[in-house]
Amino acid sequence: MGSGCNDNFDALVSALRAAVPVLREAEIPFMLGGSMAVWAYGGPEPTKDLDLMLREADAEPALRALATAGMRTAHPPEEWLVKAWHGDVLIDLIHGPRGLPITDEVLSRAVERNLSALRVPVMALEDVLATKLLSLDEHQLDLSWLLQISRAVREQVEWESLRARTDGSPYAAAFFTLVERLGIVSPAAAAA
Repeated sequence: MGSGCNDNFDALVSALRAAVPVLREAEIPFMLGGSMAVWAYGGPEPTKDLDLMLREADAEPALRALATAGMRTAHPPEEWLVKAWHGDVLIDLIHGPRGLPITDEVLSRAVERNLSALRVPVMALEDVLATKLLSLDEHQLDLSWLLQISRAVREQVEWESLRARTDGSPYAAAFFTLVERLGIVSPAAAAA
């Protein structure tokens, strides 16, 4: 694999194309989350890892299915995900993102998208952003990615709903102040 961003993105797409049929064959409900989900809505190409969201009860069966398909797997110390690798690409199988455990209701909000000739359920955009905002804390406070994606998908976001869902987080409140002051979102649209 090369060192360029396009090579990284191509590797992510290859991992997606490898994992989706395996999970479908195993009849495990899932949806694409994280930066790849934002890309599916028109955001920037991701270059890091692949996030697949599923219910907690499906995490171990999904991991077994991916291992049977030849992927390396692991149980990290964090209790809200398990991991698999397609080559060098990390696939996070996430069942408990902060503030939004993956349930049938959350899965039902997924939107089917055609990504690289593959139909994939994609996490609802507000759900993706809510999990990212609720994961901000004093140790992880990099807003650059959130600002970049907010610019790219701003017309598709229900800002009032997102603000209400993240109202308890002072870090999310700081984000909303920032996107308003930068003119990404109008204060009226971001106000609860």
